[in-house]
Amino acid sequence: MAKHDSNLSLLFHALADPTRRAMLSRLAEGPAPVTELANPTGLRLPTVMRHLSVLEEAGLITTAKDGRVRTCAIVPEALIPMRTWLDEQRAIWEARLDRLDDYVMNLKKEREK
Repeated sequence: MAKHDSNLSLLFHALADPTRRAMLSRLAEGPAPVTELANPTGLRLPTVMRHLSVLEEAGLITTAKDGRVRTCAIVPEALIPMRTWLDEQRAIWEARLDRLDDYVMNLKKEREK
């Protein structure tokens, strides 16, 4: 098995849910209180908090509490391990497809002879 960041599974799990992806998209615009993140989802606050805890456990967001307001902020560099892994996979598959293309072209040339 290939080496990869131990948090890679946490990142993919966190991003697997459309609600969490929507929350991250919103947080890409800037920090937001939990209530603002909860409004478009239609979910109850405890459910939203569970989604946010998954994002926080994966290192994708940080939260800070000021009085009764909990504010979330995105941590963009947390995506680096995923990006690295995906880039490695793309390189592997591009190399495989290049070899397949070469093989098919060689077969075609041999059949034309």
